[in-house]
Amino acid sequence: CPFHTEKTPSFVVSPERQSWHCFGACATGGDVFSFVMRMEGIEFREALRLLAQRAGVAMDRGGSQEGRYDALYSVNQVASGFFQEVLRTEQGRRAREYLERRQVSPQAVSQFGLGLSPPGWEGLKSHLASHEVDLEQAVAAGVLRRAEDGWVGDFFHGRLMYPIHDRQGRVAGFGARALDDSMPKYINTASTPIFDKRSILYGLHLADGAIRGKQTGVVVEGYMDVIAAHQHGYDNVVASMGTALTEQQVAQLKALASEFVLALDPDAAGQEATLRSLESSWRIFEGSRIDGRRRPVGPIYHRQPLRVGIAELPEGRDPDALIREDSAAWEQLTEAPTPSEDFYIRSKVAGFDLSTTDGRSLALQVLAPVVTSDGISQHHYLQKVAEALGVSDEALRASLGTLRPRPSRRQPDVRQASEVSASALAENPEHSLEDYTLSLLLSRPELRESAAGFSPENFNKMEDRELFTRWLGCTTMEELAAALEEPLRMHLSRLMEKSQVPTDRRDSEAALSQCLRRLEERHLRRLQESLLASEDGEGPPAKEIEAKVAEVNSQLKAVFARRVLSPTESLERTVTTI
Repeated sequence: CPFHTEKTPSFVVSPERQSWHCFGACATGGDVFSFVMRMEGIEFREALRLLAQRAGVAMDRGGSQEGRYDALYSVNQVASGFFQEVLRTEQGRRAREYLERRQVSPQAVSQFGLGLSPPGWEGLKSHLASHEVDLEQAVAAGVLRRAEDGWVGDFFHGRLMYPIHDRQGRVAGFGARALDDSMPKYINTASTPIFDKRSILYGLHLADGAIRGKQTGVVVEGYMDVIAAHQHGYDNVVASMGTALTEQQVAQLKALASEFVLALDPDAAGQEATLRSLESSWRIFEGSRIDGRRRPVGPIYHRQPLRVGIAELPEGRDPDALIREDSAAWEQLTEAPTPSEDFYIRSKVAGFDLSTTDGRSLALQVLAPVVTSDGISQHHYLQKVAEALGVSDEALRASLGTLRPRPSRRQPDVRQASEVSASALAENPEHSLEDYTLSLLLSRPELRESAAGFSPENFNKMEDRELFTRWLGCTTMEELAAALEEPLRMHLSRLMEKSQVPTDRRDSEAALSQCLRRLEERHLRRLQESLLASEDGEGPPAKEIEAKVAEVNSQLKAVFARRVLSPTESLERTVTTI
């Protein structure tokens, strides 16, 4: 069988039925189109065209749509040749020096077709015109742009150019890097009929054969990462175009091999992109309802088990730098990567305070897709989650019955946290006073001034202290949500979801005053208990403790003195006085 490694024959072709079938590990089959699609890693439309050419059969191009695509590819090919020519001229000196500093060899420059867009606005336009290229087609391909007044000029200028090829090696678009302080640093061809960066993998046209042969592919983030890898002999490396891998990109990779390693940059953006792609594209944990959709059970399977690992790069070292400076370390990280499940669980709980009940409960809610799967691997995942949370397997199992993951309409990646019973994870999960106080503040922006002098230390939970502090520094809920990390965004969603605050402003003000007073009173009483308990053990001198206790008592009296009555109590007091 050409699709898996075996020692005994298992692949059967039936000329009578015009079909094929693998009775071995693949356990699948189909017709000539499915064979070519899988063998070449292409879609049906491309397989149909390839077979038609081989058989000499004319294809109905559907209203010349295919002809239009061919014209766009042709425009890009001419543009790519022009950019390469400019790189070799005196204008390209600075770009060539940059490539030399980045240790890009002349062979790699040629292999990847690197070039330079000249400064100005009409260099490429003039070149295309001299080659009798229709300028309207060039605008449609994205290499020229049309201004509102009708003027047409170059889209790229003064940038290092990276041609982006499709799987067949045709130039579908370009990536462009600024060589000065121009912003943005990188720009891509805008979306066109033949270019969509969500469905293209940089370098796949060169890595296709190596990925198939090794049955392993490595995914990095940037153009230079791919170029460095191929230049040093790691020819099974592709790039995700600087974004988290999409389902379209993953579908292409799955057709090529059974094992993949994600080696995205170790910065926060790279780690976030890794997590997003594991959840939404690779779907490493399947079998629970995520975003409202039912998915298959267990880890990924694609005929042969599909394995996804994470190359955890050293801090501050992207693949490009690591490959050039320490190729042995690169090989070790990509040949023995961290299992994606372990990386996912560890990364997801890293943002929670696992020393608190609420922190563990929120972490458990985030890991609901892992621990509520129905697959045979559930026990394995349960053990890993329990270990990450620092609880026993039995305690974790006891809490599973109350997990009710629900999709968020606004942010699929930040699922709204439902109430999770934490009785098995800690002794005291009750924090309703803090939750209500924050819900009141979040729902009533006009109460901000009333809480301006309130100390975050009066909140017991780390999540509440941090959320309250962030809230004080933001002017709108949108600004607050955008500034929060995922765990805090989840906590914010939960508070807003269960918010039940008074509709009347006066009632809200009175309720807030009482809540703030009770929180401050609780904090001072606990501080008082702590000071009194320290008298019996080692600690500050008795006189110092007495002074602190007296100070706390004074603060408590002040809290009682400013107690605010509810409107009903106030009316009753007024009537009584009269």
